[in-house]
Amino acid sequence: MSLTLREERPEDTRKIRALVTAAFGQPEEADLVDALRTANDLTLSLVAEEDGKIIGHIALSRLKSPANSVALAPVSIAPDRQGGGIGGALIREAIARANATGETLLFVLGDPAYYSRFGFSTATAAPFDCVYAGEYFMALELNTEKADPAEVIYADAFGDLG
Repeated sequence: MSLTLREERPEDTRKIRALVTAAFGQPEEADLVDALRTANDLTLSLVAEEDGKIIGHIALSRLKSPANSVALAPVSIAPDRQGGGIGGALIREAIARANATGETLLFVLGDPAYYSRFGFSTATAAPFDCVYAGEYFMALELNTEKADPAEVIYADAFGDLG
């Protein structure tokens, strides 16, 4: 069995929706991915595929502010495959691609114990004002260009989550 990471294709959208819903046990995160896709706010949508089956997905979406910044959310792994390193592989690939395309900052809301192993930190996010600020709000600086602290404004689809 060989794991392949690739960009989503149009024929993947139903499978991605099913995967994200199964991974989170509810449809809200799948609704978010669909809304980001519909609004053209996805900058990256990667799947992890094994033997032709999609078993993981990660999304990066454009932030309204600060400039050249993206949000990582959500990361979804098939329930029977969680804990096997697929999420880490997707996150490392998403970081590499965001870095290669010139993004300055990558923000995430998640468990600091998990995301800190990829370089995310609450200290990096601290100067940035955000409605999601708190102990789970983290950032990773990419490239060498320093971003001036600004309000972090997510794509509209995040506000529609409720």
